[in-house]
Amino acid sequence: MILRDPVHGLIVFEGMAERVVQSLLDTREVQRLRRVRQLGLASLVFPGAEHTRFVHAIGTAHVMQELLQRIDACSGELPSDHRLDDQARADALAAALLHDLGHGPFSHLFEEVLPHAKHHEMWTAEILLDPSTEVNQTLESISSGMAARVAKLLSGDYHLGYLSQSVSGTLDVDRADYLLRDSHMTGVRYGLYDLDWLLHALTFACVEGRWVLAVQGRKGTPPVESFFLGRHFMYQQVYHHKATRAADALVRAIFMRVSELIVEGTPPDPLLPAFRAAALGEPISVADYLRMDDAELLTCLSAWEHGGDATLAGLSRRLRCRELPKTLPLPHQHPEKWKAALERARRVVARDGLRADLTVWLDRAEDVPYQEPTDGSTDGMWVTFRHRPLQRLGDASFLLGQLRNKRIERPLLIFPGEYRPQVLEALHGVLD
Repeated sequence: MILRDPVHGLIVFEGMAERVVQSLLDTREVQRLRRVRQLGLASLVFPGAEHTRFVHAIGTAHVMQELLQRIDACSGELPSDHRLDDQARADALAAALLHDLGHGPFSHLFEEVLPHAKHHEMWTAEILLDPSTEVNQTLESISSGMAARVAKLLSGDYHLGYLSQSVSGTLDVDRADYLLRDSHMTGVRYGLYDLDWLLHALTFACVEGRWVLAVQGRKGTPPVESFFLGRHFMYQQVYHHKATRAADALVRAIFMRVSELIVEGTPPDPLLPAFRAAALGEPISVADYLRMDDAELLTCLSAWEHGGDATLAGLSRRLRCRELPKTLPLPHQHPEKWKAALERARRVVARDGLRADLTVWLDRAEDVPYQEPTDGSTDGMWVTFRHRPLQRLGDASFLLGQLRNKRIERPLLIFPGEYRPQVLEALHGVLD
């Protein structure tokens, strides 16, 4: 199986890898990822960001295949019962390909806004373990018990801990692909790093009796620093871009209004069954959840724009026409001023009869560029040095030591653009 990819070039899956990847790609649940954008609403800001979770899944599986080759190359350091076998290789490839299976439309917004909505990781596990799904049936046809093993690998409960670490950890194949892919598709250069050298610099270390993937000190530290700095810059410039956050706030308002209408007994038409169930606190079936994708939701938005509820129609029109709210940065060092700014801005729009809770928001985008355990656990990244003891990555790297466990917050006030002059006047003197 040979694919051309704009990020990795030629991607080749052969032998066992081809059997696993090809059969899973053909399932309905994986094909659905073609209709879920990787970056949600970011294409409203970066026009090229139209890539999907489907192509990211393939890229992640490719990086996993490269990582497995590196693990084999340095597995002589491992005890025999910690080395890869064919089953573990197949499980790892499947986990990499399927890690985003449970994502809903518009990135994380569905699970953040609607009450009782489960996180996408939980949905991924349910989809994998549901015997009615094609992906479950395909996994079981490859190897009995494979669906449960892949679910455990994704949840961190796999017998080879370093494989779970490589799928969802401090430095994993998911981030390894999406940083490069998101940089390429948005047209920025902030997330670029040397993937080939980073993989070549990985080795194994035994930390308190636990075998973990580690970084070879002198040659491995620079590409790892580049990886985490790239992630930091991508959050600053792309993932937390002010216009993207404004679009997200608009979608939150739409979801909230839809939820209100459902609870009131006047749901908008059309309405996806999963929306109704989530708003009412009822269980959502796997089949109903999988029906949701960006295309289905955009179809709903088009109808809601011309529906009977004026509030929902106005919000839907603003999103479809890209009439995004405006943003105002708030002083991060003075959180006591945020609430006052929010209240004043809401009073401005409320005077005209607008729903202030659906149009004015205090947005707090947060990120920790490099997170390292402080509870004495063996998790996180370690660095090996010849003739020297193991070190935490944050201790071995001056740059990452400065970023270690630092929470970066970017507070924004979000409000309708037509009220910008009135809001600025109302905030005069508040943010000084």
